[in-house]
Amino acid sequence: MAPNLFRILLVLIVAYAFWRGGREERWAAAICVFGTIATLIVISPISSRFQGTELPVLAVDFLVLAGFTVIALRSERFWPLWIAGIQLTTVMGHVLKEVQPDLLPRAYAASLTFWAYWAIAILGIGTWR
Repeated sequence: MAPNLFRILLVLIVAYAFWRGGREERWAAAICVFGTIATLIVISPISSRFQGTELPVLAVDFLVLAGFTVIALRSERFWPLWIAGIQLTTVMGHVLKEVQPDLLPRAYAASLTFWAYWAIAILGIGTWR
């Protein structure tokens, strides 16, 4: 249920950002879509998912962080700083798994997926404001 909820929210908020947002909101929406699709392509099979550090997902998350950071550095608005900070927290979840390999797979997964909801919420609020 949760992945479907995320996908529904993503589609709605991205559509809203493209409809009502400016250049920054559209770029951030495109980055969110890229990150979601790329993660679905590179993530490990369910049988081994989150057992170790998901290096391909880390690469995608780092690219998303770079994109959000570029937007934040060029923007005069405040919300891009928040979305970049949220993405940094996601990247740090990978670092935590690398530092503590015995971290439970479920805790590792939660550290990555929890913040994605906040990122799209910030995009929606930033578009609205």
